[in-house]
Amino acid sequence: MSLLSFATIVLKRGVTLRLSHYFSNINRNHVSRNYSFSSVTTKTVHDVNTKVAKDVILFKYENPTFFKYMNIFAIVQYMFWSYLGVFAFNSLRDAPVDKSTITDETPWFRRINLGENKYRNTLGTVALVVGTGSLAMVWMYTLKSVRYLILNKGGQHLTFVTYGPFGNNRIMKVPIENVSCKESRKLAKVQLPLKVKNTVMHYMLDMRGEFKNPLLFDSTAGLSRKW
Repeated sequence: MSLLSFATIVLKRGVTLRLSHYFSNINRNHVSRNYSFSSVTTKTVHDVNTKVAKDVILFKYENPTFFKYMNIFAIVQYMFWSYLGVFAFNSLRDAPVDKSTITDETPWFRRINLGENKYRNTLGTVALVVGTGSLAMVWMYTLKSVRYLILNKGGQHLTFVTYGPFGNNRIMKVPIENVSCKESRKLAKVQLPLKVKNTVMHYMLDMRGEFKNPLLFDSTAGLSRKW
């Protein structure tokens, strides 16, 4: 082997060793920087300061058009079923059925006397109950649907802003210890129920809404409390 060939081999090996050392240092520095970044930015509910200096929006769900049309539909249904009930009470006449004319081919509605008291009263009552019940259910659902959930200054109270049947907002301020979350925010699929002490039914957070401060929510309204 010539002296020139030997020098070329030594030079190549030296360059290879230096490049390997250089890239290994880059990889170690990259991992170190990533680890340091993660350790600084990762937080849990125990690291969150709940004593906020000003009002903070925890949850927001803007969909007024949906509730507007839903309540219009409920009112129309109420008017229809109410008219049907009043019609049943006032307009159905007692017309006894001639049983001698009934055959196997006679339709069922010709075999009964809808003007008989038991049928007239039943039809009228059912129609009024359906109309009133559907309206009440839609209104209750609207009043329990949260539009904004706000953590008030100091972190001791929550303000519920819910939709109203006629487009207006309904506002309620309660102590935070009187609010209990019935399900984990991360597990809820459609709606997240919140129970307010001494109130009927649950307040519902639609999961299509936006949690503006997820960790702050989990540390305050998102906690399960026992009374």
